[in-house]
Amino acid sequence: MTTATPTTAALPAYSHPASLGGSHRSVAVPVGATGWRRLGAFMGPGFLVAVGYMDPGNWATDIAGGSAFGYTLLSVILLSNLMAIVLQALSVRLGVAAGLDLAQACRAYYSKPVSLALWVLAEIAIIACDLAEVLGTAIALKLLFGMPLVWGVVLTALDVFLILALQRFGFRKIEAFILALLVIIAGCFAYELFHAKPDMGALMAGFIPSPGIVTDPAKLYLAIGILGATVMPHNLYLHSSIVQTRAFAHTDAGKAEAAKMATLDSTIALGLAFFINAAILIVAAAVFHTAGRTEVAEIDEAYRLLAPMMGVGAASVVFGIALLASGQNSTVTGTLAGQIVMEGFLNLRLPVWLRRLVTRLLAIVPAVIVVGASGDSGATQLLVLSQVVLSLQLPFAVVPLVLFTGQSRVMGRFVSPAWLRMLAWSIAAIIIGLNCTLLIGML
Repeated sequence: MTTATPTTAALPAYSHPASLGGSHRSVAVPVGATGWRRLGAFMGPGFLVAVGYMDPGNWATDIAGGSAFGYTLLSVILLSNLMAIVLQALSVRLGVAAGLDLAQACRAYYSKPVSLALWVLAEIAIIACDLAEVLGTAIALKLLFGMPLVWGVVLTALDVFLILALQRFGFRKIEAFILALLVIIAGCFAYELFHAKPDMGALMAGFIPSPGIVTDPAKLYLAIGILGATVMPHNLYLHSSIVQTRAFAHTDAGKAEAAKMATLDSTIALGLAFFINAAILIVAAAVFHTAGRTEVAEIDEAYRLLAPMMGVGAASVVFGIALLASGQNSTVTGTLAGQIVMEGFLNLRLPVWLRRLVTRLLAIVPAVIVVGASGDSGATQLLVLSQVVLSLQLPFAVVPLVLFTGQSRVMGRFVSPAWLRMLAWSIAAIIIGLNCTLLIGML
């Protein structure tokens, strides 16, 4: 972002409440600080966003992709991560320069029918994401403690109290909690990778895109599931809001610095997300695909087989701990995203506990029905399907984001440069093209 002279062109045409009101500009930026201390004041939102890129939905698609096709789909994870870095950088620009989150921008600049339609689609995406969190947490509770899957699903409704407890201590404490769980997840998969001993030559070759990913329907379905699990629609709403928790100077120079620091924050955090996503697929490829167990696609089956096939007794327990940490992390960020979407589109402010309970119940009901009817295998299929649904929702968040950040009426002098607009539209075209291909294949 370049420095410009002061402008009011980025201000919307209506008066809007602060995004995520209680936390808006609540984190101080120390005056006169430089280097790492200065960056540290802006670090945090990126890690909340990164959580959405490694939630339990990723696990199902990554395990299925690794066991069935080896390292082939690593290129999809890499491409998805690069797309995510660009799109999250655009979210930063919108939140910092325009002072609007994506939901507020849609309400300000689109007609009411269009805005309401986008709100409904955003809510569907959040419910699909919440469904993955519900199932992931329930599966982890079953694996670690033997809790029946249906009871685990029901128990997840109580995690609303975790959100309420965290929010009482301020936004920085939420970020610290998230980071601690991310470190646990990363540590668990570093352990798994060490003992999995993947073939490094085949692993590196997996980062080179293969035409078969598009031509093979089975690969394409999982590839789009990985895309949906990696580039999350609700994260674009979330990020454009939580970057506004920093009390940076509302001058052009202050906005330019805030955007630069927040983009660096999210890029570092998404690098960690890339490591974890790739590690899940690599472990599945090294342990299951190499041994000819290409049918392994369920999280609980992977849990049972990891320890005996790796020859490491703790491998399964470590896997389960990482899954539980992932589910709890996603719970926090999903709640924040839901709050931002509802407040931004509708200007409707509900108590956090009520908003969380409504969203979670909408995810719990289908989860209980499917698990009760088809058991554990149905839970994993529902996990993968939730990620495909997320991918199908992506264009309806990506296109408005690219449009807004490329318009001077929204961004003023901080409008995206031509090269960034071209790159962003290319990403949008790839996402839409893959989704259309999936729909045609399903029909």
